[in-house]
Amino acid sequence: MTRLLEKAFKKASKLPAVEQNALAKWLLEELDSEQEWEKRFAESEDILDRLADEALEAHAKGKTKELDFSRL
Repeated sequence: MTRLLEKAFKKASKLPAVEQNALAKWLLEELDSEQEWEKRFAESEDILDRLADEALEAHAKGKTKELDFSRL
């Protein structure tokens, strides 16, 4: 455990039990969410590669336009 995380847990341990539980629930949900995003991103890697290839091919064929920021 890093010193910063240890410091955070030490500080959190001084909170009332209800607040400790709320913090713990939030942290666990955040960690689960992060794992889910990593899993989904890994699963979509082939799709993203294909889309990138299609975009490069369209650009090579002159089927794309330069973005004009003044028209946004």
